Amino acid sequence: MKIRHDLVALQLAICVLATATMFVSAQAKANPEHWQREWPNTDFSKHAVDYAEILSGGPPKDGIPSIDDPKFVPVADMTNLADSEPVIGLRIGDDARAYPLRILTWHEIVNDTVGGVPVAVTYCPLCNAAIVFDRRVAGEPTEFGTTGKLRHSDLVMYDRATESWWQQFLGEAIVGARTGTKLEVLPARLESWSRFKARHPAGLVQIPSNPGLRPYGANPYVGYDGASFPFLYRGSYPEGIAPMARVVAIGDEAWALSLLREQGRVESGDLVLTWEAGQNSALDTRSISEGQDVGNVVVQRKGAQGLEDAPYDVTFAFVFHAFRPEGTLHK
Repeated sequence: MKIRHDLVALQLAICVLATATMFVSAQAKANPEHWQREWPNTDFSKHAVDYAEILSGGPPKDGIPSIDDPKFVPVADMTNLADSEPVIGLRIGDDARAYPLRILTWHEIVNDTVGGVPVAVTYCPLCNAAIVFDRRVAGEPTEFGTTGKLRHSDLVMYDRATESWWQQFLGEAIVGARTGTKLEVLPARLESWSRFKARHPAGLVQIPSNPGLRPYGANPYVGYDGASFPFLYRGSYPEGIAPMARVVAIGDEAWALSLLREQGRVESGDLVLTWEAGQNSALDTRSISEGQDVGNVVVQRKGAQGLEDAPYDVTFAFVFHAFRPEGTLHK
């Protein structure tokens, strides 16, 4: 009964995916010929995955609109973010910027340039995957948008130059002319607003370009943290850990957040992982600022100059299992 209750509640809560369940039953298998009408510039003869794994998430192409001309204010001028609200903190050179999940939840992709580097700041709510990429391909900047498709419940992006499709969690093109091409993942932190402010008091923070476009600050995925199983996922599940348990993924290794939370600090080779309380989940209550405390994770590598930030992702166990089936998950 609990599983049924979770699924029903989730279907009611996820307003941007309201039509998705119809696609699961009516289109159990993908149909590239059908997609071609919406995607005439995509080369569907090239693909690295089984098309049957790609499902419609409900919205059409760009139905979840990327932000291509983001607006910012100085950290000192931001007054409507709670200290514990989650932001993606990115610093390249002397340029430090915070991208609040209250915005990214509704747009999923921000195309920006930070410290002279073209970047794509991405967030997939269904996977809680907050990942920043260098958006240069073969040396040329490209913009990314949303396809409206999901694979293993994860956002499938597309580049506007060739309309190839990219797996957000992997940063890899899986359909189209650029199939097999990978983006560079940049170090960034999913952290509380208060921690970003303390680290970068002279930095910038993103604000909505059009405040009335979406109910920014509200979570359309109410209760997703408490679901027993992920939405629109048909793969296998990891053993010994709940599918929706958070894990800290670094390449082919991941650590259960509960383990890191209990120990506070984990060292593995040249990696140092730490956890401290004080960050809201963006996928719990209706108001993101009132979500449960999932804490702040920092991942760094030991180098000649001391500890340096390393790329990581705080995601769900099912996600790591789906995309890194041969990986090691420390529980």
